[in-house]
Amino acid sequence: MSEASRRRIIILGSTGSIGTQALDVIHRHPDRFDVVGLAAGSNRDLAYQQADQLGLGHDRVVFGAEDATSLVREVSSDVVLNGITGSVGLLPTLAALESGATLALANKESLIVGGELVLNAKVRDDQIVPVDSEHSALAQALMAGAHSEVAKLIVTASGGPLRGRSADSLASVTPAEALAHPTWDMGLVVTTNSATLVNKGLEVIEAHLLFGIPFDQIEVTVHPQSVVHSLVEFHDGSTLAQASPPDMRLPIAWGLSWPDRIPGVMPGIDWSQSHTWTFEPLDEVAFPAVSMAKAAGERGGTFPAVFNAANEQAVYAFHRGDISLPTIIEVISHTLEHHDSGEMSVEAVLEAERVARERADRFIASQGS
Repeated sequence: MSEASRRRIIILGSTGSIGTQALDVIHRHPDRFDVVGLAAGSNRDLAYQQADQLGLGHDRVVFGAEDATSLVREVSSDVVLNGITGSVGLLPTLAALESGATLALANKESLIVGGELVLNAKVRDDQIVPVDSEHSALAQALMAGAHSEVAKLIVTASGGPLRGRSADSLASVTPAEALAHPTWDMGLVVTTNSATLVNKGLEVIEAHLLFGIPFDQIEVTVHPQSVVHSLVEFHDGSTLAQASPPDMRLPIAWGLSWPDRIPGVMPGIDWSQSHTWTFEPLDEVAFPAVSMAKAAGERGGTFPAVFNAANEQAVYAFHRGDISLPTIIEVISHTLEHHDSGEMSVEAVLEAERVARERADRFIASQGS
């Protein structure tokens, strides 16, 4: 690969799960990428260690979402990988799009809370490349047909650490149980969201925004093996699935190199061995978060931002021992019921989040009284 075609990469969330795996991909393919900036949360030692391994000056390492936004604006890049966790990733996402760089998006919350603000910030139609394994799978399968030929999107869910549990049994779930994901190694919020299936609800909203498919044409199926990452059904009855071992390096690599594929990112499925893949319907009684997220997404405006903000406050409260796991859903429901969305702007989104977090915290406090 020529020097002119090497890609300049900024990694936001470099010390997290997505960031560290992205750097693994980059270290394995030094002829393709130059890292020109890193942004991390609070793990300064690891961030500076990463910079030293890359030969990157410490002046190109920043901390926090505000400085991450400035980094994206000030340092020229071809690809910005946003692996920040939470809605604080919104402003860096907008900055990346406004810069003209390709946005490899692992920070689903910024798209969900930003909605039309994010979509309107694009300077070209193909500027956002999804890094979530499910949305990367959908994007790949959608390449097989026209948008008008899509009958439905089917987003797969592993079922998380609580798959098969009844609604009545969830009140006794401990934080340790909620974090014991059988497949993926993720942070506290995302792993807990997988236990409640809030994460899958957010992914349904993300799929709607990314691909422009109506909510009534987006379904969820439980696939515990996490090998089929999502499926697209076309109107002739054909269904295409993207399958690969459960390893995030594949969607990360595709996000960094899109529309090209990098050879040898990871071993494929061993077809000389027997495999059994199962698919189960979603238990919406035990896990109502998906239908709640769809309803918030259909209302649009700042409702998805409120859904996400209330959930984050509830997740932290659950891990503090203040509420039970099912109460997370009650917190979201209560906060949404008292929200009235207005016109969309960055200021409106941030204010809606602030109010939602306060309202959620008051409801959480009332549960202990």
